[in-house]
Amino acid sequence: MTTQPGREQQAEGGGRSRGRSETTEERADRRWGELMQEIRVAQTGVQILFGFLLTVVFTTRFPELSATDRTIYIVTVSLGAAATGALIGPVSFHRLVAGRHVKPHAVVWASRLTFIGLLLLLATLASALLLVLRVATEDSYVPWLVGGLVAWYVICWYALPLWVRSRYTHGGDRE
Repeated sequence: MTTQPGREQQAEGGGRSRGRSETTEERADRRWGELMQEIRVAQTGVQILFGFLLTVVFTTRFPELSATDRTIYIVTVSLGAAATGALIGPVSFHRLVAGRHVKPHAVVWASRLTFIGLLLLLATLASALLLVLRVATEDSYVPWLVGGLVAWYVICWYALPLWVRSRYTHGGDRE
């Protein structure tokens, strides 16, 4: 079987391809576009959450918070700021390396920043839930409820995708 230079070869026999027939640059362009779509969803959520967190300190009830709740608030805001930075980072990254013929590398690094941003978003959500539920109720089940919700996020965001990846990909199959 012959292929164009720079193109990935398709699997022989049965006509089923192991991947797309695209150059390294085309693959980087496609993966960049997909990554930007994913980031738009996460960015919107983290920015709205972070914006609300910033306003909490200006409410009349904030001075009434216990020292523990204030510490949780500071940790939550810090995590939200870090998540925002990591999820906006790929945009700046792209701007600074655009036209330098390093898009395949930029995609890898932007993907890593996005993954870190999602981990930070998970921590921000857990911390925010802990703070809100502690203020809303004094019940001892709050840590258990937050733990259950964090487990749910981990299942939805990491465990299920990793399970699907291991179940439906074989060997070196990649996008």
